[in-house]
Amino acid sequence: MHNKLASKHLPSKPYLKRQVIPVRELHSGHREEILQHLLQLNEEDRRLRFGTQTPDEVILRYVENLNFNKDTIFGVFDSILKLLGMAHLAYLPEIKGQVRAAEFGVSVLPAGRSQGFGTALLQRSAVHSRNTRIEALHVHCLSSNKAMMHLAQKAGMSVEYAYGDADAYLKLAPASPSTIVEEAANEQWADMDYALKQNLKRSNQAWWWFLGRPKLAP
Repeated sequence: MHNKLASKHLPSKPYLKRQVIPVRELHSGHREEILQHLLQLNEEDRRLRFGTQTPDEVILRYVENLNFNKDTIFGVFDSILKLLGMAHLAYLPEIKGQVRAAEFGVSVLPAGRSQGFGTALLQRSAVHSRNTRIEALHVHCLSSNKAMMHLAQKAGMSVEYAYGDADAYLKLAPASPSTIVEEAANEQWADMDYALKQNLKRSNQAWWWFLGRPKLAP
């Protein structure tokens, strides 16, 4: 159904300008960081992210069932490798004669808001989608999710409202040499950023251990 809707409501506005925030593709080894990120969302943030009240046990099952071989997960980390922002790009079933689409979901902790993380995660997801032959991004959320609606409209997405829900669609151009180079450069940059932060964190922990106060290390 989403693919059918997407083929009828595709905006023509070009995608927004790129942000300079390192966004890293996550793998199964980040499952614990993803879990802790989602558990830190308060009750209202969880409702906006998942569309319903979401207790801890539901989040635990969600994280356990993430399939990193099928879908793509992106993240933004702070200086001590705390996962501040996360995007889940879920590929929708292919239907012959309809556009290939993926569903985009995002969450950002309060400490990372108003810094462009949501925009960067959407941009990274859009470029990856183009390079994997996805023709449209789909966002389904509560119409009360003003942050998500602002992000969607900023990206030039076509938004429809019905029964308290909102559906947004972003048409994607085919992959090009520039998008392939862009994604490769983004991956390399994000990996280097992560490695640098990891080394700094280890050095900091080593100093606290040397000073005899290991428990104070972040």
